[in-house]
Amino acid sequence: MEDELSTLFKALGHPIRRRILDILKDSPKTTGELDDYFPEVTRYAIMKHLSLLEEGNLIVVRREGKYRRNFLNAVPLQRMHNRWIGKYMESTANSLLNLQAVVENKGGDFKMKATEQNTSRVFKIEQEVLINAPREQVFQALTEQAGDWWEFRLAPKGESSLFTFSPVPGGQFIEKWGENQGAVWGNVYYVNAPEEIRLHGHLGMQGAVNSSYTYRLIEKEGSTLLQLSHHASGIIRENWEQEHSEGWKYLLGTLLKNYVEQNQ
Repeated sequence: MEDELSTLFKALGHPIRRRILDILKDSPKTTGELDDYFPEVTRYAIMKHLSLLEEGNLIVVRREGKYRRNFLNAVPLQRMHNRWIGKYMESTANSLLNLQAVVENKGGDFKMKATEQNTSRVFKIEQEVLINAPREQVFQALTEQAGDWWEFRLAPKGESSLFTFSPVPGGQFIEKWGENQGAVWGNVYYVNAPEEIRLHGHLGMQGAVNSSYTYRLIEKEGSTLLQLSHHASGIIRENWEQEHSEGWKYLLGTLLKNYVEQNQ
């Protein structure tokens, strides 16, 4: 695997070879067609670059009579992506790239404003609430019945919305409104029902933010101690930690607790 990566990085190490991959991304090309893109480079040099790309498994060659047609092979690039940019970091990485593009396009004035209003921060919220109900019932209320008590909404004012929560790995906590509109409050990446469930989700925060939250449920003599852990990092506004801390207290300590205990 490491030898393959070394060959891959070598193949990507020249700007002409990277440009060839950009061209092949749109459609396969013969060697002659690629040669036309680089009038300042000899045909022999182009063939040498293609040979190195083939060694790196970045292109696949198919012979068509006297022609050689070159196809992009994105599999090695996807493997590299999967190694360092996991599924749950992808949205964060994309957000940071989008932020960088906006800053660079707007120029210095925008940079000053962004620095003044939003700063890279980290916050960690830890809370717990004792609910007078069995753990299985609390877990079900947290997940499958979340729409019955979850009061916060991202839907536009005046729009009614519907919540669904699928407590399985890869499941989502979703709010939907209108025909094809909605928001994802959380993506499930770990479940050990009814003891623990972990999610990634912005929870109302916008922009380059990485946020995850965990529910842990501990049995306490017929009751359930629900522990919340919410971590967030990135371009976080100063008031977001306080707002989310107060919001969680209201959601879990009041709304969820009352919902579960009144439905005993």
